[in-house]
Formats: sequence, C-alpha cells, structure tokens
Amino acid sequence: MNTLHSNSDDPKTPLLPSHHDTIPRSQSFINSPLQSICTINNVFILLGPLSCIIICLCVDLNGSKLSRNMLAVLAWVFLWWITEAVPMPITSMAPLFLFPLFGIASADHVAKTYMDDVIALVLGSFILALAVEHYNIHRRLALNVSTKIIVAVMTITILFCGDPLNPPLLLLGICATTAFVSMWMHNTAAAVIMMPVATGILQNLPASGRSDDKVTKFSKAVVLGVIYSASIGGMSTLTGTGVNLILVGMWKSYFPEATPISFATWFFFGFPLAVLIFIILWVILCLFYCSKGTANALSSYLDKAQLKRELELLGPMAFAEKMVLIVFSMLIVLWMTRSITDDIPGWGALFEGRVGDGSASIMMATLLFIIPSGKQKGEKLMDWNKCKKLPWNIILLLGAGFAIADGVRTSGLAQVLSASLDFLDKAPYLAIAPAVCLISGIVTEFTSNNATTTLVVPLLIQVAQTMHVHPLFLMVPGAIGAQFAFLLPTSTPSNIVGFTTGHINIQDMIKTGLPLKIAGIAILTILMPTLGALVFGTNDPI
Repeated sequence: MNTLHSNSDDPKTPLLPSHHDTIPRSQSFINSPLQSICTINNVFILLGPLSCIIICLCVDLNGSKLSRNMLAVLAWVFLWWITEAVPMPITSMAPLFLFPLFGIASADHVAKTYMDDVIALVLGSFILALAVEHYNIHRRLALNVSTKIIVAVMTITILFCGDPLNPPLLLLGICATTAFVSMWMHNTAAAVIMMPVATGILQNLPASGRSDDKVTKFSKAVVLGVIYSASIGGMSTLTGTGVNLILVGMWKSYFPEATPISFATWFFFGFPLAVLIFIILWVILCLFYCSKGTANALSSYLDKAQLKRELELLGPMAFAEKMVLIVFSMLIVLWMTRSITDDIPGWGALFEGRVGDGSASIMMATLLFIIPSGKQKGEKLMDWNKCKKLPWNIILLLGAGFAIADGVRTSGLAQVLSASLDFLDKAPYLAIAPAVCLISGIVTEFTSNNATTTLVVPLLIQVAQTMHVHPLFLMVPGAIGAQFAFLLPTSTPSNIVGFTTGHINIQDMIKTGLPLKIAGIAILTILMPTLGALVFGTNDPI
C-alpha cells in the first residue's frame, strides 16, 4: 500500500500500467500495427478498388470504355455501401472524385447532382422535423390520440360488454400515430421519436418473466406496430423516406422532358397504398398478439387515467408549439396544392413552373428562424445549434444516388444493360412486377433501403424499355419493394430501434414480417396498373 501511495504522488507515474509493463515484447508486436492492419474491415476496404481494377482489366462492354468505367465505379461504391467498410456518408461522396478520375463526368457536373430541388425538399422537412421533436409535439400528439381512443373505447365497450379496455383499438391508435408522424419525417426518425412514447405506455406492465403471456404478446404487438408503421407511413409521402426521393430524382434525371412527380402526385398513390398495407399490419398484429383475454389481462395496468397523467405532465400548449404546428400545416398545404391536376394547376402555375416542393420546404423552414419563440427576448423558434442533428448522411446518400443515376445514363451503361435484357420483351407485366418487388424486398433485408433503390431502379428502367412498358410500372414497385424491410433487425435502422427494447426477437419479426411482405407485394402488384395508371399517367407515352 505504501508503494502504491508513493507512486501515486509522483506526477510522472501513469494512472494505469503501460503495455510494456504487462505484455511480453513478442505479444506487444503482434497487438500493435500488424493486428490493426489485418482486420476484416480493411479486407472489405480493399475489395472496393480491387473489384474496380478487375472490371477495368477484364470486362469488355462492346468496346465502350466509358460504360466499363461506370460499371467499375458502381462495383467499388456498392461494395463499400453493402459492407459498410467505410462510413456510408463518406462512401456517398466517392462519386465526387471517382467520376472525374474515370472520365465519367466533370467535377462541376457531379457536384451539381448533389443539390437540387429534391435535396432542398429533404433539408427543409428535416429542419421542421427537428422543430417538432424539440418542442415535444410528437409526444403530445401520441398521448392525445391514445387518450381519446381509450375514452371512446371505454364509452362504447362499457355500454355493450362492460369491458373498460379494447387492446386492438389502443394498438390501432399507437400505430396510426406512428404512421402519421412518419409521413412527414424519415421513418427512422419517426421510430426513434415514437418508441419512447410506446414503451412509456408499456412501463406500467409487469416484466415479461412475471407477466401473463397475453400481456407479453401485447407488448410485442406495440413494438412491432411502431417499427412497421414507421416504414409503412413513410411510403405515403415523398418526405417519409429517402427511397421515394431517390425514385423521383432518378425519374427527373432519366426523363427530364416527362411530367415530374410532385408531392401531391405521389401522395395520391402512396397514401391509399400505405393505408391498405397498414390495415393488413393491424389485422396481423391483432390475430397473432391480441387474443380474447388480452383486455382483462391489461385492464388492471393500462387505463385512461395513466395516459392522461402523462399528457398533463406536458402542460398546456405553449406559443412556440402552436407556431411550429401552424408552420408545419402551412407547408403540408403548400405541398398538396402546388400542382393538383391539368385542369386545376395549383399555386405553382403563378410562378410559371419555376418553384418546386423544395422551394416551399426551405421557405417554411426559414420562417422558423424568424418567428419569435415567446420564451426569451430575441429567441426564435429555431436556431442553427438545434440543426446540428441534421442527418447529413441521408442527404449525401440521396446526392450519391442522383449522381450514380446520371452517370449510368450519360456513360452509356444503361444502353448496354438494356441490350442484354431482350429476353424480357414478351414477359407479362403481372409476372414481372411481383418478381421485381420480391427481388427488391429480398435485397433490402441485407443492405440499406436507399442503397437497394439506387442499385435496382436504373436496371428496372432498362427492363421497362425492353418490355415496352412505361418505366414507372417497374420503377415504383422496385422502389417501394425496397421499403418492405420487415424480416431482420438489421434490415433498416427503425427495426433496430424496436429490437433494442428487448420486447421482440427475430422470430417475432419473421412471424409478422413475412405475411406483411407478401401482402404488400400483392397489394402493390394490383394497385400499380390500376390506381398507378390513373395517378402517374402510365398509359400515355413518355
């Protein structure tokens, strides 16, 4: 003890023993530079440029050097994306140096693809989403909805069957709120925001080891409902997920003369699709996790009073919360009315097509930095410090998707791929569409939704041209299929959010996600040639 004390008094003595005091010299050599270099991650890093070199040396695409170079760059970028050997945002910036180096496009041209109206739409919506999160509006909304549902359920069920709680309707309220929140922000952000609200409601339930099996199942249903509702809600609007934005950006890049897909246009197709899939989700959750005696098992733990107490803790709505809601509502109205129909052009016609959904998004986001918060003198609803949480990784990934789509088109790789797909010329659409959706849905289980879309959609454009069908007939199923990431925790970050709560396991996800994926593919296959033809005008030539 005296030795320790004397050593600790010496300012030069380290607080912890150094490696050369505790590790043999030979072991120290093994654990230093050599071990840090020989890692599986570094192998994956080398795979990117190595695959690029192999393609450049060994592949001949009808003598087209530019097309071969584009394929080589694609292999490099996608290998890094899939393995995540390099952080995804950094990989997303790789086209900025790879395209000029391989002669695919100039540096200025590539850089411009990373900022257009779609990216502006994302930036503005993310800033508004941060304001909603900062002022706890999402939590107030969830508790309000849940409380009102329980009030309505209590009134009806007491009159008819005397039971004070209806678990299926309570589950419906939680899932519907999550889906609604996910419509206006990225589905991962919606899951992150809503999961504490959902688990907060479940906190009054006993732990799984000490609870009734029916209570445990209901807890699983709530968590699964939140993560799947976040994905489903994101399908209904352009701002709900990056996949929809990538699709719209690629459509604009490949077919600049065609009518662009506006926020309202997508909503008229995406919202009915999301509603149908959401109903299927609710039915599956009720069948698997809400048995007959669930209401009795839950009634002693969950009631209206408990949710009302949580709501009261938030206090009355402040001026700042009201103003954020007003700005958010104004933005939704502007998105929905910019371009309505050919007969009713919307307010965008006043500016002769010079404005886009991104213009409205940035304008409303700017108001948040102008309107006072009403809390402290000079304080605004938002300041730049609150914007440090902006998900630049998503923005860079979107930019990379647009750059790759443009590179595939301008390099001639699209034409080369199209020539190799002649065998699909006489394939029926009802056979190809489900297959496209299924392939996209399988790939997305092992890589990110956005990366899947960036890889699959350019190929589908060529398949559609080979089949002589409207490209959106395949582009839309391919993009939405990439959002059917329902089977594995690692399929999408929102799944991980639910998995880390400890209420669900992989078996629960497969049990619920597999029928949900099959139902989603069937619904999409039916809606695309019917409602899709009406909304997107796919019966007309491009």
